Amino acid sequence: MKRILVPTDFSKHAEDALKVAAQIAKKNDAEIVILHILELPSQMSDAILGGASIPETMLFMKKANETLDEIASKSFLDGIPVTEIAKIDKPIHGITQISKEHNIDLIVMGSHGSSGLEELLIGSNTEKVVRNSDIPVLVIKKDIANFDPKNVVFASDFTEETKKPFEKLLKFTKLFDTKLHLVMICTPNSFKPTHVAEKAMSDFVSEFNLTNYSTQIYNDTNIEKGILNFSNSINADIIGMSTHGRTGFAHFFNGSISEGLVNHAVRPVITFKI
Repeated sequence: MKRILVPTDFSKHAEDALKVAAQIAKKNDAEIVILHILELPSQMSDAILGGASIPETMLFMKKANETLDEIASKSFLDGIPVTEIAKIDKPIHGITQISKEHNIDLIVMGSHGSSGLEELLIGSNTEKVVRNSDIPVLVIKKDIANFDPKNVVFASDFTEETKKPFEKLLKFTKLFDTKLHLVMICTPNSFKPTHVAEKAMSDFVSEFNLTNYSTQIYNDTNIEKGILNFSNSINADIIGMSTHGRTGFAHFFNGSISEGLVNHAVRPVITFKI
C-alpha cells in the first residue's frame, strides 16, 4: 500500500478519516493524497462555459487550496508525504479519476450516515463511492485516536467470487495484529442448513494460509442486522464486506448490504468490489 486517497469536504468527519489514513500511512510508509472536489451548481457551470463566472470560480478554488494547505500542515501528518488536489468535478467522477491517475491503493472517507427519507432520496457521496469504486474503501464514522484493529469481521456467503475481495482484506489486515472473524449470516430468506454452511466456510478457509481466525454461523432476521449484531457481540473494530456495485434499477430494488452498513454501522466499514 503506497498511496491513500482521502476526499475531504473540510468537515470534522473528513478530518476523522484523514487522521485514520495518517495512522495507516505511517505504518506502511505510504503517501496521502487529499482531494477536495468543488461541485458548482449547474447554472454556475453554464455561466462558466460562457465566461461570466470565472472570477467567482477562481475565488472558490483559491479558498479551497488555502484550506488544503492548512489541513496538510496538521501535526498528525508530520513525516507523511502529502499531495493536495482541488478540482471542479462531480464527486464520484473526480474521485474515480484521481484514484486512477495516482494509482491509489485505498480510499479513506468520513461519513455521518443517513437514515429514513434522507437516505432514500439523497444517499451520501460516501455510499456512492462504495458502490462504484474498484479500490477498497474504508469508511470512518468517528474520531479514532488509536486505529489498531484487533478484531475484524468478514461477512460473506463464501462463494468463489468472494475470494479476491478476501485476498485484498488479508493484505490490509497484515498491517495490524488482527484476528479475523469469518461469519455467514443465515436468515429466513437466505437459509442454509448448518452442514452446508460449515462446508462452504471450511472449503473457503482451506485455500488460504490463515492462523488467527474463527468461523461463525449467525442467525438473524436479515443480513444487515445479522452483521451489525454479530459485530456488536464480539466488539469488532472493523466490518469487512464485498460489494457487487449495483447501479440503476438493480440497485434500487435489491439494495446493497454494504451501503446499508456504511449508513447504519457505528464501526468502520471496509468494502471490496467483486
